[in-house]
Amino acid sequence: MTRPAVRPRSAKAQWNVWLRWLHTYTSMISLLVVLFFALTGITLNHPDWLFGSQQVQREVTGTLPAGWIQQGQVNWLTVAEELRATQGLKGRVGDTRADDQEADISFAAPGYSADAFIDVKTGTYKVNVLEQGSVAVLNDLHKGRDAGTAWKWVIDLSGAILTLVSVTGIGILLLLKKTRTQALGVMGLASVITIMLALRAMS
Repeated sequence: MTRPAVRPRSAKAQWNVWLRWLHTYTSMISLLVVLFFALTGITLNHPDWLFGSQQVQREVTGTLPAGWIQQGQVNWLTVAEELRATQGLKGRVGDTRADDQEADISFAAPGYSADAFIDVKTGTYKVNVLEQGSVAVLNDLHKGRDAGTAWKWVIDLSGAILTLVSVTGIGILLLLKKTRTQALGVMGLASVITIMLALRAMS
């Protein structure tokens, strides 16, 4: 007994299968990303919430070893590595400044900052360290603040994946005859409301 010939899928059916596959897997990839940016969006919108937002300020002092000034110029690499090793400072080196009296160097990371003030004549220093708590760390990661190049790439890639999720979702919607009109109407209404609220917020 011969089997009936399998009818090839129409172009529309193939598009539907491809869009569903792409939408499903990009959604799975971006699941934690969506959760992270959704929750930190809420905490950014409510900076007065106290959960995990306690700040710890401390001051440390010390003296730099010989060699931190070479030929009248501050060796910032030596200074930064010495402060990291002896005081446990972290983050990327930010602004540096030096004159004949004082040299300054700052460190920054998500939810963290440290500002060092060095006496040029004696090499003694004072560092003001501010640690802002777990919520501030997550909020700074949301904004990409002081997070480094690698994390900025994560944010860009996340944005691209979420765009793909949205586009494939709309594509699937356009192929659904029964609910297409109603769903597009809801999407249009939500878009209009969002735009109106944004315009009102900017006025």
